[in-house]
Amino acid sequence: MSVKALVFGIAGATFERLLQWKYGAAGILWLVLLVIGIKARNHTCSSIGAVALALMVSRPAL
Repeated sequence: MSVKALVFGIAGATFERLLQWKYGAAGILWLVLLVIGIKARNHTCSSIGAVALALMVSRPAL
């Protein structure tokens, strides 16, 4: 296993944990939709996931 793959794997897992901690199950759902869309090269699926994540992150804190 290359060092680059290991670093990206750790960064991805850390980002996923942070997203789940802060935004809950909906955040993970949108992240999964984004990743599936990118891997399947489906622009609609990845766009929906990216827009939903962006809206979740940019909303004001209550």
